Amino acid sequence: MLYNAALEHRRTAYRKAGVTVRYGDQSGELKDIRADDPDGQGRWSFSSQQATLRRLDKAFAAFFARLKAGRRPGFPRFKGGGRFGTVTWPKDGDGCRWDSQPEHPTATFVRLQGVGHVRVHQHRPVRGRVKTISVKREGIRWYLILACEDVPADRLPATGAVVGLDMGVASLVTTSDGEHLASPRHLATSAERLAAAQRGLARKKRGSKRRRKAVARVAALHAKVGRQRLDSAHKAALALVRDYDLIAHEDLRVANMTRSASGTSERPGRNVAAKSGLNRSILDAGWGVFLSVLADKAESAGRELIAVEPRNTSRTCSRCGHCAPENRRTQAAFACTACGHTAHADENAAINILRAGLALRDAAKAA
Repeated sequence: MLYNAALEHRRTAYRKAGVTVRYGDQSGELKDIRADDPDGQGRWSFSSQQATLRRLDKAFAAFFARLKAGRRPGFPRFKGGGRFGTVTWPKDGDGCRWDSQPEHPTATFVRLQGVGHVRVHQHRPVRGRVKTISVKREGIRWYLILACEDVPADRLPATGAVVGLDMGVASLVTTSDGEHLASPRHLATSAERLAAAQRGLARKKRGSKRRRKAVARVAALHAKVGRQRLDSAHKAALALVRDYDLIAHEDLRVANMTRSASGTSERPGRNVAAKSGLNRSILDAGWGVFLSVLADKAESAGRELIAVEPRNTSRTCSRCGHCAPENRRTQAAFACTACGHTAHADENAAINILRAGLALRDAAKAA
């Protein structure tokens, strides 16, 4: 595999000669590698192989970024066949061709260099001009992913309404209008089946056919949870984009919020079990997926999306502005110690988020 060979090249060059090999060096050698191996590496698309080398380069860049930040670095590892599930062609027509048999009356095909024409189940029309084509494997399923340019926007009519969103675990989203969008908790729903599948996997002998089937079953369950979570995010985001012209939400750093609290052997973390449970709930709620989908839909619909600093939004009274930790007595109850205002804690936070978003919009217009 090209990825593993390029990784070994970098490791060996640094270990034996102290030389740092970069993407440009390996890309320059790719032409000779293909010429020496016409029936192997020479069969595949040159541009897709360059994309693989870029992927390795990004892995090293992320490693050095973690090292610089003082986090546990995690050196890039060799990948087995089951861990390398995506191949990308950066340009349609260069090693690949979408709709390669346009004269076919009923089916759609994509042509991949080294593979040939592959029939595609096209679930919706392609809009814009196809730029990048990727083939992705999830368990026993294969997906074709198209990235398109010049996609026409679906502008929605103005409603004149604005809203603030507070993200949560009990409710995925609470709006400043007092609406609570439920968190589906798909991982929790499938927890028993996943646990049974993982117990079965643990009993299988490594390298056996039965273990491969058990691995595929666990992967299929996780993939189903991912699809369910993405579907829920699309439905919730679409409902908000249809109803509101401006949406203010918390500027959340989900990766930082869900970082492990275990610490190190020298400095072990505290309340690790509780933090682990909270991380699991945050990830199951799918905040990151929802915000990403919401941003895409808002841009396509011509809606305004504003990210707000979330600090103290749940501790500040939306009526008088008094901020104190004692204002939020429980997870759901807010009672201001200054003016006595009471409300649902998430609704109070959503109102503060909306006000902050409107202030940011007005400041941007005045600048």
